Amino acid sequence: MYPVPPQAPSTLGVEFSGVIESLGDEVREGGKEGFKVGDEVFGLAYGGAYAEFIDVSVHMLIRKPEELGWVEVAGVPETWITATQAMYLIGEYAPGKTILWHAGASSVSIAGIQLSKGDGAGAIYVTAGSQEKIDFCVKELGATAGFNYRTQDWANEVLAATDGKGVDIIVDFVGQNYFQGNLDAAARDGRIVHLGAMSGTKLPAGVDIGAFVRKRVRFEGSSLRSRDEGYQGKLRDTLVQHALPLLRKGEMKVFVEKVLPWERIVEAHELMESNRTKGKIICTID
Repeated sequence: MYPVPPQAPSTLGVEFSGVIESLGDEVREGGKEGFKVGDEVFGLAYGGAYAEFIDVSVHMLIRKPEELGWVEVAGVPETWITATQAMYLIGEYAPGKTILWHAGASSVSIAGIQLSKGDGAGAIYVTAGSQEKIDFCVKELGATAGFNYRTQDWANEVLAATDGKGVDIIVDFVGQNYFQGNLDAAARDGRIVHLGAMSGTKLPAGVDIGAFVRKRVRFEGSSLRSRDEGYQGKLRDTLVQHALPLLRKGEMKVFVEKVLPWERIVEAHELMESNRTKGKIICTID
């Protein structure tokens, strides 16, 4: 989708949790960010998290709440920051708006569904590829309704569920196959947030883009890893404001599919590629 940032190391991994071992010369202990050696933190990096030590900007560090464990907080940064970015910064979410999360059982949408519910969404819809995943989104996460993209015309189902109005915000990771459906299911003045293109980027002939004018729909893509430290710091602050308090209270949950020792990282990637998971896969270092 976009090139790896030039500052990213060859080592994989962008999210982590751990203890501050040392601070660089440019970051004075107790300085503006207030971090000190020995602080328990978690955060996001341009790369290098598959390691025992990582060099990372303090702009993307978050203090670990005592209510949450190391495994839980390691599963927060990438997914929850992406969800808050999609909802608030790009989608311009406000309480009472309706929202559709595609790939409902993916980690980003699991976070997004909970954020939407916690911040008073008018209705929350999801798409998924099995009834098991739909039931998970509705019964465990609190979505209003879900639609099976394998067996249903999800765009028509969304319109039926909203009395023909459509939804205010759509968060999409699929791309080509969902482009027309997203335009059809979007409400007047709706926002479509494009975060991925799992089905491809080239649109087929015959796509009707009339909704851009007729319904004043706005389509906007975004990314996270390619952003500069200042923007990522803004996203961190948005996460701390909207999600962290509810995570600390236990009103929202980090869903972890499996925890593996980091020596089994290949197995972790194979499990992720299987598309059978509902939540994060975390690797630990002893």
